[in-house]
Amino acid sequence: MTTDRPPGHEHRARVDLPDWMRHPTPQRRTPARYVDDLIEGWPALRAARRAVWHWRGRRRWSESHPHLVAVLSFVVAAALGTALVTGTYYLLALATSGDY
Repeated sequence: MTTDRPPGHEHRARVDLPDWMRHPTPQRRTPARYVDDLIEGWPALRAARRAVWHWRGRRRWSESHPHLVAVLSFVVAAALGTALVTGTYYLLALATSGDY
């Protein structure tokens, strides 16, 4: 007797994952994670953070003001780039003049 149903789930052999996939390295400790741990460690700071999240509707400022963030990011990047290039030329001029 045959049925029109497809065969049921077939058991597949177990795949042995490499050790680095089973036990990944812990995440790096960045300054933001230290600040986050500090805030979560103090109940008053944690309550203040949650109140701000609730007040903002749990939206990031960059999500609610994307155009302003884009313009400010461009201005900051342009200023930093200009400062780095100008500083490099200044150091190059000092090195070539011998007045350093």
